[in-house]
Amino acid sequence: MNKVSFDFDHIQDVEGFYRHFAQCFTLDDNFGHNLDALWDALTGLIDLPVRITLRHLSRHPDPAQFDDICAVLHEAEAVLAGGLVLRLH
Repeated sequence: MNKVSFDFDHIQDVEGFYRHFAQCFTLDDNFGHNLDALWDALTGLIDLPVRITLRHLSRHPDPAQFDDICAVLHEAEAVLAGGLVLRLH
């Protein structure tokens, strides 16, 4: 299982999350840096199975800005039935 971690001590904003996501999964410049592109990547572009860990999100100065991203990650976890495991630490 591929393991990828996002440390919100080092991710300042939503755009920073998308940049890190694209880098971690070696997505090309066509990755759209939006929720639709995130969904498409999770459900068809990245190699599965994968465990995605979100570290220190709760102590980010503005964690609510990532709510929609977390919702997409949770939905993909449910749809992919074991192909994606999401961890919050």
